[in-house]
Amino acid sequence: MVLDGLGKSLKDVLKKIAKSNTVDEKLVKEIAKDIQRALLQADVNVKLVLEITKEVERRALNEKPPAGKTAKEHVVRIIYEELVKILGERKEIPLTRQTIMMVGLYGQGKTTTTGKLSRYFHKKNLKVGVIAADVHRPAAYDQLKQIADQVGVSFFGMPGEKSAVRIVEEGLRAHSGMDIIIIDTSGRHALEGDLIQEIKDVANLAKPSERILVLDASVGQQAGPQAQAFHDAVGVTSVIVTKMDGTAKGGGALTAVSRTQAPIVFIGVGEHLEDLDPFVPSRFISRLLGMGDIETLLEMTKEGVSEEEAIETTKKIMSGRFTLREMYDQMEMLTNVGPLQKIMSLLPGLPGNVQDKVNVEEMQERLYKYRIIMDSMTDAELDEPKIIKSSRINRIAKGSGVEAKEVRQLLQQYNNSKKAVKGFMGNRKLRKQLMKQLGGQNLEGQM
Repeated sequence: MVLDGLGKSLKDVLKKIAKSNTVDEKLVKEIAKDIQRALLQADVNVKLVLEITKEVERRALNEKPPAGKTAKEHVVRIIYEELVKILGERKEIPLTRQTIMMVGLYGQGKTTTTGKLSRYFHKKNLKVGVIAADVHRPAAYDQLKQIADQVGVSFFGMPGEKSAVRIVEEGLRAHSGMDIIIIDTSGRHALEGDLIQEIKDVANLAKPSERILVLDASVGQQAGPQAQAFHDAVGVTSVIVTKMDGTAKGGGALTAVSRTQAPIVFIGVGEHLEDLDPFVPSRFISRLLGMGDIETLLEMTKEGVSEEEAIETTKKIMSGRFTLREMYDQMEMLTNVGPLQKIMSLLPGLPGNVQDKVNVEEMQERLYKYRIIMDSMTDAELDEPKIIKSSRINRIAKGSGVEAKEVRQLLQQYNNSKKAVKGFMGNRKLRKQLMKQLGGQNLEGQM
């Protein structure tokens, strides 16, 4: 997964803070250098890295922890906030009538992303039309038509036509009844003068409200200059980073937003049309640091299970009554909400985090085994895990056909998850947002 190395390095920084006896100047300078090294290895621009680490160091040495927070907790919070800052503010593309223009170099995933974006709006019950205006790549027309047919959105193209402007002009007329019109423009292997002029001409004709730059996560340090060149040409308003499921370093593409001030709105996380995730900087950094992302998990849960089940699950988590029984229900729910690899990156404390490169098949087997172990427990043990001592462990192991050490691993995992959930629920602001998202006052009143 993209940024695996960065995630591991940053979590090592947090561990160093946790193990330290005190937060002093020596520790702060050490972690600033560690963060610096981690960001540079992830292809983040040198100038940006220096700005981030200087600000982390300045704040850690000069700011006093707020009431109720330790010095260690405050430093961790500073690191989190400064990393979020480089990714910009969250932006959501409004679900209103508009024209969107996609730009980017050849091979960045622009046509596929056009299809994914059309699916996103189509699922929001909007009428969507796509225009195949890439006149330089012969396969682009067929590819986009196939995707449009698969998604169920309107398609327009003119095979053989060499003028992108003419295609767009006719396409806009053909799609005049659509809520959303998405234009797939041409790309090149490099930024050439005729490409720049072509997208300028298309932009002048279509007057798109969104001009989205598509960047491959593996583009590295070239992401900044590319983003700047496209921004100078058409005024980039948003960015989509593709191939975030790969092994690229990714830092260059993610931080290219600092060159354009155009925020990342989506990230591509797979080859399938549904593999396009809205990008929320705070949630992304939270997952990168191993803190989990229960908000996104609950959004996915609402798509995979009924709203009643989603609210019930949230009530259990928010009540602080996180027993083995809740953990069992959580595991069962995973099969209904999406691919395990993606889900595991959202759960704080659970094993198999994407950043840790745990084999997904191995993780699925472990979860299956955990459920068998819990099936061998009594109701009292599921509700009060602290009563499970040596003799009970041996009995449970024998009943489930596993070794005693595997039962202990499950209990350790439960303790990790419980601590993570407790830490999450200590965030009053996030708790309030969650209640609002899943029923507001009704949910709060049921607890």
